[in-house]
Amino acid sequence: MTTAENQSTPTAQTTQETEKPQHTLYELLDGETGLRALVDRFYDLMDLEPQFAGIRAMHPPTLDGSRDKLFWFLSGWTGGPNLFIERFGHPRLRARHLPYAIGISERDQWMQCMDMAMNEVGLVPALQEYMRKAFAETADWMRNTHG
Repeated sequence: MTTAENQSTPTAQTTQETEKPQHTLYELLDGETGLRALVDRFYDLMDLEPQFAGIRAMHPPTLDGSRDKLFWFLSGWTGGPNLFIERFGHPRLRARHLPYAIGISERDQWMQCMDMAMNEVGLVPALQEYMRKAFAETADWMRNTHG
């Protein structure tokens, strides 16, 4: 085989060396453990920090059910098990949130709380930025009031 032929015909070894494995967000977050840590920190901050009082007031006195539902939803959203869909069917996020007045302030509180949680659990900056963009689009779409 000539050198030119060798260069144009990838072998299994060279293909494996040059191809990067594809990972889901779920895997990049360290699966169930990392995702649960993120969700728990998000709700801990919501419960503790006064700047999140607006969104905290939309939740029941205990946040256990809210923690589980966000974890279940994000599990499927990040490419892990579809735990929310298995329990409740299609998420219908906007419809499920319509009973709550969600305006700019609530959107911004949610985003700031999630930003803090992602930072505090130590997500790498590139992953934080990717998730922040996706969360921001959804958070803005969830708005149902002008305020």
